[in-house]
Amino acid sequence: MEILGLLTDGVLVSLMPINIILILIGVTLGLFIGAMPGLGSVNGVAILLPITFLVPPGSAIIFLAAIYYGAMYGGAISSITLGIPGASTAVATTFDGRPLALSGRASLALVTAAIASFIGGTVSNVLFTIFAPLLATVALAFGPPEIFALMLLAFATFVGLGGDDIPKTILSICLGLVFAAVGFDEISGAPRLVFFDITGFLHGINFLVLAIGVYGIGEMIWTIESTRGEITTTEARMSLKGIITDSKEGMRRGWKGTAIGSFLGFFVGILPAAGATPGSLMSYGVAKLMAKNPKEFGKGHPGGVAAPEAANNSASTGAMLPMLTLGIPGSPTTAILLGGMVIWGLTPGPRLFTDQPEFVWGLIGSFYISNIFALIVNLAFIPLFIWMLRMPFTVLAPLIFVLSVVGGYAATQDMHDVWLMLGFGFGAFFLRKLDYPLAPAVLAIVLGPIAEPTLRQSLLLSSGDATIFFTRPIAGPITIIAIILILLPLFKLIAGKMRRAGTTQA
Repeated sequence: MEILGLLTDGVLVSLMPINIILILIGVTLGLFIGAMPGLGSVNGVAILLPITFLVPPGSAIIFLAAIYYGAMYGGAISSITLGIPGASTAVATTFDGRPLALSGRASLALVTAAIASFIGGTVSNVLFTIFAPLLATVALAFGPPEIFALMLLAFATFVGLGGDDIPKTILSICLGLVFAAVGFDEISGAPRLVFFDITGFLHGINFLVLAIGVYGIGEMIWTIESTRGEITTTEARMSLKGIITDSKEGMRRGWKGTAIGSFLGFFVGILPAAGATPGSLMSYGVAKLMAKNPKEFGKGHPGGVAAPEAANNSASTGAMLPMLTLGIPGSPTTAILLGGMVIWGLTPGPRLFTDQPEFVWGLIGSFYISNIFALIVNLAFIPLFIWMLRMPFTVLAPLIFVLSVVGGYAATQDMHDVWLMLGFGFGAFFLRKLDYPLAPAVLAIVLGPIAEPTLRQSLLLSSGDATIFFTRPIAGPITIIAIILILLPLFKLIAGKMRRAGTTQA
């Protein structure tokens, strides 16, 4: 009951006129910041940080958190309407959101994304409110072996993304891991895989550059090639009745993905250095594994939109937990927020809840209000996004190209990355022509920079003994589950051959 009273006080703080105005402005700005390829919540919060010195510290953090919330919603917009991920957190949304838009069902994809985001945000808010101190302790128990085991589990869930062609899937993952290793070695500091001694590779390959190249430029080239230059438009329509119908269908077909994303996203989000991107990719993989018809994923299944969208919104709240309770940012955006708190004289950590209860519970209360406002603003702008889709592709193609180039440059402000993005676009087109799955490569370049250092740190801790991944109480069960999932396709293949052999003999 004490928590309920504190939460009520926090909601009342967030409902103060200045805070309500800041929340509304924040989620609206965040929606468009998230939808702009290459911008994302990190850049949006960083750019707008100086403005917050005009308001009290508590209101400033509420405003920045609202931008963060809005950006999580907004990332799905360009992923669905243009096939360009607005941010790395929305890459998995492209897998099914874009096929739905191309088939004239963009309304279903956008409504499903909005509702799943709302549910994911609500679930994570409740979990945050009830279990904050306990979950902070659990997150602190995750060392390098546990984080590597979790990354291995993420790879395991994505083995099935390539359909039945496991060798192509594994090759795609290996390709992504190679790109993830480009640049300076985190542990030794030595440069590696600096192709042709081009200095641009020294800073590594930015994930967003690869994602925009693969899903922006690659998708544009694929569409141009498949339509043979004919003028095409997407038959997308929108009405109030349509929103209600799409809401029902989206939840009927996507409830399982929403549930998986809401809980898994929050759990991954609270882990330091993990963030919403791995959470959304893992949730997509798990949702596909647990679906009745996994082969529908990647072709336009609402569950493939619901799972990552619920996960990235849930993870965004989860990432706030270690920041507030331990002073450890759970994502790049919360690292900016942490810096802002320090500037305003607020010290994150266990004592923050006792020393600054009005600030903490006001911020938690604002999560609930921001979530509601973000849903309303998102649904209100859906007709605008649908209108964009009705433009001829001869208009959309140059728009996609310009946004991709701007997004690729904005990520690092380096022309090397623009050329690299174009190269990834053409490479993705040819891989798609050869029927290679692209999603596992994207997963690998996201998780590679997390998996490799934690693997090496774990082996350093154990003096090279790999049993550390099996003997630790948290890492052990996760590693075993991951190995079972990796070997599952092999077991299915053997069982299928045995059945066919039995049928032939009969």
